[in-house]
Amino acid sequence: MKFKNGLAINSEGGHGPIRYIVVDYNPEEFVEFEFQKPNGFNGRHKFEIVTLSESKTEVKHTIKMKTAGLGTLAWIFAIRWLHDALLEDAFDKIESQLCNIHKRSEWNPWVKTLRKILKPKKKNQ
Repeated sequence: MKFKNGLAINSEGGHGPIRYIVVDYNPEEFVEFEFQKPNGFNGRHKFEIVTLSESKTEVKHTIKMKTAGLGTLAWIFAIRWLHDALLEDAFDKIESQLCNIHKRSEWNPWVKTLRKILKPKKKNQ
């Protein structure tokens, strides 16, 4: 994710075709985004860091979203799958960094296919 004004309230940005605006942010606790695009994505996306005990922390991800029209089809057939793989990769990186291990989840065949289809084409120079 990249944002025009960094990670700050009202900053706009996103990744790929997904666009957000930062609606709430506390650097030590959470960041919450509201979907701007694609059309048909109506709702919010949130990451939280929750202290469970002195030695345990939970990283939590929540999507509260309703889809409509083509957004529903995009979510069902592609974006949901890519989103889940992206989150698994992110959580693997967190676990690897904090536990000094190398954790890597395998993508399922559908995610591999989608990534191959959607891979940006290299431009000839």
